[in-house]
Amino acid sequence: MNNRKPVLIINDSKCRNSYSCVRVCPVNAIEVRPQKEHPTILPDKCIGCGLCYVSCSPAAIEFRDSKEEVKALLKSGRKTAALIEPSIASEFDDITDYRKFVTMIRSLGFDYVHEVSFGVDLIAAHYAELFSKAEGKYYITANCPAVVKLIEKFHPGLTPNLAPLVSPMVATAIVVKEIHGQDVAAVQIGPCIDAKDEALKYKSGKLIEGVITFIELRQLFDEFGIQERLVKMSEFDPPYGYWGALYPLPPGIIQAGGLKRDMVSSKVITASGKEDCLEAIHDFDRHIDTIHHHFNLFFCHGCLLGPGMEDHSERFRRRALVSRYAEKRISTLDKDLWQKNMDKWMQLDFSGTFTPDDQRIPEPPEEAINEVMKIVGKNNPNEELDCGACGYKSCRDFAVTVAKGLAIPEMCHTFNLRNKQEYIETLRQTNRKLAETKKALKESEELALREKEIAQSASDMLNNMLEKLPTGVVIVDNNLKILHSNKSFINIIGEDAGAIADIIPGLAGADLKTLIPFNVYNMFTYVIKEDEPVVSKDVHFEDKMLNISIFPIKKNKMCGAIIRDLYSPEVQGEEVITRVTEVIENNLEMVQKIGFLLGEGASETEQMLNSIIESYKKRSNLKTNI
Repeated sequence: MNNRKPVLIINDSKCRNSYSCVRVCPVNAIEVRPQKEHPTILPDKCIGCGLCYVSCSPAAIEFRDSKEEVKALLKSGRKTAALIEPSIASEFDDITDYRKFVTMIRSLGFDYVHEVSFGVDLIAAHYAELFSKAEGKYYITANCPAVVKLIEKFHPGLTPNLAPLVSPMVATAIVVKEIHGQDVAAVQIGPCIDAKDEALKYKSGKLIEGVITFIELRQLFDEFGIQERLVKMSEFDPPYGYWGALYPLPPGIIQAGGLKRDMVSSKVITASGKEDCLEAIHDFDRHIDTIHHHFNLFFCHGCLLGPGMEDHSERFRRRALVSRYAEKRISTLDKDLWQKNMDKWMQLDFSGTFTPDDQRIPEPPEEAINEVMKIVGKNNPNEELDCGACGYKSCRDFAVTVAKGLAIPEMCHTFNLRNKQEYIETLRQTNRKLAETKKALKESEELALREKEIAQSASDMLNNMLEKLPTGVVIVDNNLKILHSNKSFINIIGEDAGAIADIIPGLAGADLKTLIPFNVYNMFTYVIKEDEPVVSKDVHFEDKMLNISIFPIKKNKMCGAIIRDLYSPEVQGEEVITRVTEVIENNLEMVQKIGFLLGEGASETEQMLNSIIESYKKRSNLKTNI
């Protein structure tokens, strides 16, 4: 049961690097490193709140699926009991009667269907007793597993202040096993993703042997063709809950415990949602001697909008649905029988224990933080915009995280924007300087005017020829600065390259590193350093599949590349496989000659250009005949 993958992971094949997960993670448990293509969730730091899952538009973040293990339990021959959270009213408003819902659960193969609201009543009563005997010690409720992990991992000093009680889910499982026998397999069904990890803590995962979300439950209904119109009504198995039906609402457990909720005499403060929970724990840690209240905390606005639900909108409509459901359940409840059940089961052991698991990273040296601040252009307080686009509360928090190795400077929006603007301006200045130099050289070389005119004419012919090639061609020097590239190369690279090419024809002088993926850049570096070709490598780039061959032209000085977009109309299906070698061989000599032409003196220009043009004409005729 413990050999499980993390409760939340990132599917790299779906990730689009929007960093929305980084922005919403309350504990910075998602790292972005230069050498990794996509963010990574750090399972030891993750608190399982599921905010990243909800925020990810491409659905790249996935939670641990438990449907197969639950189906295995249902087929095992053992008795099985479903433990249903009262937030069903918030999720399954498309089912007209909860009794139909109970039968649908039974149709999956469950022998018993119990509501967790009775477990809420039991735990609420224990909270009332605990708070009444606190004698100056103040507690934080331990019902929300994300809150528990948050404290254990990032506020370990507050672990003794976690109320020493199990959650209502666990309490319900304890009662169900007392009623039906210890061998009954209990399966929790609710809106919480992190309950999957919480269940592993008790009896090595044998108290609650499976946890599925409402999302997974809907998938099981669809898989087995279970619909409301096909089933009859049936009731939950007793014991039934009372005020515990209000548990999905943040103060619901307080009302279930009969605790005062008015703002004057109440000794419990309730907070829900990410921001309020973080602030509440911060204040509890620093000011409990002033606050003098117990804290009732839920990370998901109670259990109304848990990440394991299909829809996470319309919170107040869902609140009304839960209230109406609770009113209906309470109106039909036998209060005397409920009290007898409470008296009977209150004697069970519902104590819980919690262990500090400090996951805080020590603060990096101030020098390292300041260095990051300089890199991203935050040299004084006026430049610290604290816009939050990076996912951190302040520029300094971001710099601290970068210094810890959990983020990269490129996540800073203003840093990226400034770099782009500065780069384009640098290219403009370079272009102006090149134009001025060209003019000066022209004026100082009157004796070689004829030779230059010939070279220019030949160069124009060469450029025209290259521009008509459907294959991308680029030649770079040993610093990986572009010496020349054709239109096909610019089109393959994308709009940014096109914008630069409008300023500098052929991208001459542009830094190759800023235009191509890191893995392709490494290929160019290898060819320059090792003087060995890289032949016919297929590479994913944005929405393209590129076939790339890179050849040394001058040892350790210059190399050229031929790049083909395998998805382009010019490249037909089988021809990609059968002709790619021929294309490389036919273009290799031409690219090498172009490189020599760009690097040699003008005296050999005309002869070499004529040779290249002639060889290209021959190859063109050959292809036409084919």
